[in-house]
Amino acid sequence: MGTALIYLLSVAVVGAAVFGIATVVFGRGEELAPLPPTATPTRLPVGRITGPDVRGLRFPQAVRGYRMGDVDWVLSRLAAELDRTAAERDDLLDRIAALEAEPVSAGEGEPG
Repeated sequence: MGTALIYLLSVAVVGAAVFGIATVVFGRGEELAPLPPTATPTRLPVGRITGPDVRGLRFPQAVRGYRMGDVDWVLSRLAAELDRTAAERDDLLDRIAALEAEPVSAGEGEPG
């Protein structure tokens, strides 16, 4: 009976020690404060996103990680596409503004 009690006490002490070490290493289970409604963990702007915004993104590495070269390639490609579409949009807006600014001559637009 005495040996079983010593064995049980030893197991309890080892279990308490493992629990204490795990608590110190991994924390006590407290939660992080929630992000503000306008914030994102990758720090993108809330409104319009531009190529430089995408180029400035950096992802935190996790335990298993990721291939940084692959992510950087995708971000570079996405940033270039954003720049291209923004340039096309600006060009089209300029053309629309120029067409709207042209005066309509009196003879045009009326069937003849």
